[in-house]
Amino acid sequence: MSNSINPSGIPRYLGLDIGDRRIGVAISDELGLTAQPMFTLTRSRVREDLKSLARLARKHAVAAIIAGNPIHLSGDESTQALRVREFADALQAETGIPLHYWDERMTTTEAHRHLDAAEYATGRERRGVIDQVAAVLILQAWLDAHRV
Repeated sequence: MSNSINPSGIPRYLGLDIGDRRIGVAISDELGLTAQPMFTLTRSRVREDLKSLARLARKHAVAAIIAGNPIHLSGDESTQALRVREFADALQAETGIPLHYWDERMTTTEAHRHLDAAEYATGRERRGVIDQVAAVLILQAWLDAHRV
């Protein structure tokens, strides 16, 4: 008996916008067509963060994890990209779930545009959702690029 939430049998994908203080989390819908926001994980200790995300991935029978890759606009690797890769690789080792990186250049800027258009609050309230919106944008771009 499985303890996962995936009645359709269609693969689900987890999208992550990994930052130093927060991780935005999104998941694909049950049809595998759209990315949905889940929550923003406030970072604590790396080991705890990895275990939380691993539990989430198992619970939803995630087939792959899509991590945003914060490279520079020039395409060069950023210092943050190295930190993201270190964390994402540790998550992949923890879960055994395939991991893909997706270029996240401009996703936070685009996320702010979406929230501005929706006239969503600023400041502390916005910080609580901006990473989720960025995770949705990362995952949706990956889903669109991999649609058959």
